Amino acid sequence: MPDPSDLTPEMPAAAQGAILAELRPSPPRRVLGVAILAALGGTLVWLALAFPPAAFGWLLVLLALGVSALWLAVRMWQVSGASLVLTREVLRDGSGMVLARVEDIRAVNRGVFAFKPAGGFTLSLRQSGPRGWAPGLWWRLGRSVGVGGVTHRHEARYMAEVLDELIKPR
Repeated sequence: MPDPSDLTPEMPAAAQGAILAELRPSPPRRVLGVAILAALGGTLVWLALAFPPAAFGWLLVLLALGVSALWLAVRMWQVSGASLVLTREVLRDGSGMVLARVEDIRAVNRGVFAFKPAGGFTLSLRQSGPRGWAPGLWWRLGRSVGVGGVTHRHEARYMAEVLDELIKPR
């Protein structure tokens, strides 16, 4: 998977506009998410090495899953340190990478049965963008952008309400 910073060019500082809402990771959720992934990865690797299955293929599967979970824990720690920022023009991460342009947003889905990250919301876009994922913070697949996971619920709710108000006049 490509690095999310390679997906969309950064915006110049002058074009970023005034910040309407900011969504930061919750430190306890961030630590808990990384700890759970690291524990899962460590357990799978330990299980594969301490009690190797009879079939060599299953040993490789356990090792691959364990190493993948450990890699995901490291990746989640790296990317979940950033925040998401909403301006009148764009939703972007702290480094300036654009996740969605406000003019391209069709709907904000945050209901109980919506397919969304924990404590977050999903944006339905008019056109698809490149796939990307910052574990615990956001994901983008086709015409959908999911925001949330290790973020504060009340900040995510506020950002979703501001986005609703921005797209309502259309």
